[in-house]
Amino acid sequence: MGEEMPEIVALMKLALQQAKIAFYSLEVISCGRNRSNETRNATRHAEMEAIDVLLEEWKEKGLTKHEVVEMFSKCYLYVTCEPCIMCASVLSFIGIKEVYYGCANDKIGGCGSILFLTNACFLHLIEQKDRGTN
Repeated sequence: MGEEMPEIVALMKLALQQAKIAFYSLEVISCGRNRSNETRNATRHAEMEAIDVLLEEWKEKGLTKHEVVEMFSKCYLYVTCEPCIMCASVLSFIGIKEVYYGCANDKIGGCGSILFLTNACFLHLIEQKDRGTN
């Protein structure tokens, strides 16, 4: 872990400059900023903006759903502030590998400050059964 610390610190400094940035293989592959006020759309947090950029790029490249899942599973997200409950849920759902943030979000934090939504217990798989059998 000690060898990785300077690298992590450098990446967090970059995140603080650009607001929200997704990393894959230590390369910036997407970035976003909070556009909720600008767009008058409460879902346009920086995490969602960065994810949408990736989804559009991967769609244009013709990636399959399986390949998209594989790509997200290798991504790291560096953000200035703890993702909110909505964003933490999305990050968990799409399978982002790790999230690093600079400060807690004591109002709507979804990575531990208010709720902890970034582990498998919040991903409920619903088993479908034939209604005719019990």
